[in-house]
Formats: sequence, structure tokens, C-alpha cells
Amino acid sequence: MPPIEGKVTAVCISEKKGTVKERVREALLKTDFGLEGDAHGGSWHRQVSLLAQEDIDMMAQKLPTVGNGSFGENIGVCGIDLPSLPVGTKLEVGEALLEVTQIGKECHTRCQIYHATGDCIMPRRGIFCRVLRSGLVREGDPVRVLEA
Repeated sequence: MPPIEGKVTAVCISEKKGTVKERVREALLKTDFGLEGDAHGGSWHRQVSLLAQEDIDMMAQKLPTVGNGSFGENIGVCGIDLPSLPVGTKLEVGEALLEVTQIGKECHTRCQIYHATGDCIMPRRGIFCRVLRSGLVREGDPVRVLEA
């Protein structure tokens, strides 16, 4: 079976948790931290969030003001069904190596993202990873599923 491969469509960071993230040209994924300059960085299991570009585009059809970063995701990815990846899956994203630690999440409050979009797809469709190997990530980089 050929390897599952996709592509990075956007890289986004924010200074505060629970807010819309801003698109950046490139960012450094740091081992056991996450994206340099992002509020979610730290030594925990949800260092980096990924969301399928297809899901972002679907929401943009309903609400044209949303785009990459609107759902609090760090990395947009096309070509991979992210929520179908089991916990423990290894992903090569640009130069970095990630491990899937959580699929979706529970939202306890209606954050700024929900109020801005009317629906936050991140809890249902997003995945979370920890960084196993540092490296730069930029739009257009390949995303490879190494182990599932």
C-alpha cells in the first residue's frame, strides 16, 4: 500500500489560547514544545493542532469570513483524513516529526472561535500532536503518515 501523503496548506500561531490564529509564512516546530511563538506550546500532549483544509473550506462556504487559523488550528493539511488517524500515528510534517496524541477535544466553554464562526469544528475534526523532532514547517511542505 502506498504511503498516505498530504500537504501543508497553512501555518498559524497565536499569542493567546482560545483565539483565532494568524497565518505565518513558516514556523519552527520544537521538540517537546510545539510551534515557536504559539500559546499552546509547552511540555504537554496538545503541543500542535492540525485541521484538514477540506473542513476549513466547507465551513468557509457557510461563512466566507473564516479561513486558515479561524478554528485555532496551527497547521492546515490537505489530502489526509486526519480524524481517522489513530493515536500514536507518526507524521512527518516538513522537517519535523509529530506523534498524534489526541483526536478532537471537549469544549467546556464557547470560545472566541465559536462566537466568530457559529461553530467550532476543531473539537470534532481536529487532531493534536506532540513534537518528536524539531524542524521548520511552511506552506506547501509535504505531510507523510509514517506509522498508523
